[in-house]
Amino acid sequence: MKRNKISKLLYEIKRSKTSYLFVAPYMILFFCFTALPVIIAMYLSFTSFNIIEPPEFVGLANYVRLFLSDNIFMDAIGNTFIMAVIIGPIGYLICLFLAWMINELPRTLRTILTLIFYAPSISGNVYFIFQYLFSNDSQGYFNALLIKYGIIQGPILWFQNEKYMMPLIVGIAIWTSVGTTFLSFIAGLQGIPAHLYEAAAIDGIKNRWQELWYVTLPSMKPQLMFGAVMSITGAFGVGGIVTALCGLPSTNYAVHTIFNHLEDYGSVRFEMGYASAIATILFLIMIVSNKLIQKVISKVGE
Repeated sequence: MKRNKISKLLYEIKRSKTSYLFVAPYMILFFCFTALPVIIAMYLSFTSFNIIEPPEFVGLANYVRLFLSDNIFMDAIGNTFIMAVIIGPIGYLICLFLAWMINELPRTLRTILTLIFYAPSISGNVYFIFQYLFSNDSQGYFNALLIKYGIIQGPILWFQNEKYMMPLIVGIAIWTSVGTTFLSFIAGLQGIPAHLYEAAAIDGIKNRWQELWYVTLPSMKPQLMFGAVMSITGAFGVGGIVTALCGLPSTNYAVHTIFNHLEDYGSVRFEMGYASAIATILFLIMIVSNKLIQKVISKVGE
């Protein structure tokens, strides 16, 4: 039975060899630079590895340490989920709403607004804007404004004060997340045939909200799924913003995320086995979250 399946697979590959040859470059690159590093990281998560010496197998010791001894990691999990629950859904819904509204505008205006909303995701120096706006000295825009109107007496250390760090990071992450997801939604809306809306009107669709739920969203499920994956990835990988604005580590680990913990042990301490265990946990969390989102999106239009 198994031999028959292998023979059938080999026959299919031989029959469609031209197609496989075209796909081969991408698959080779994907395996070498995406799949293989994940497999290696999972293996290293069961070892003690400092880059200099050969990896030493330690079994589940890294995972036991993570969940039973590393209190900072548990705080990082809490911070990560708080950010993900806020940033992911809110950013996703903002992208969908903006795309839906902008899609109704004339072509020239739609193109300009699309570029404006997409720009933050391709700008490498976007964090400098917020470093200037929320600068710790009295010359920072918000500090100067608040001092001018007598609301505060001295400058606020925005990115060092635990009271303000989480709201600021969440707000900035939501703003920077309106990019690729937004662009995919615009593309999905543009690809919906006009005759579907005409048929829906004949079938009894009475308003734009019903049109959105029963026609628009079901017709762009691939874009909704892609946007969900991008939103989840961005929400769980928000640690880059934390490092750029609050430092590594942040004050009292107030906005320390799993990504920051991974960065700390992988790029600063070079405990690669332990860092690989952190990366594996983050990877599994993303996989589970994606599966849950897929189930939710599959219900759209029902």
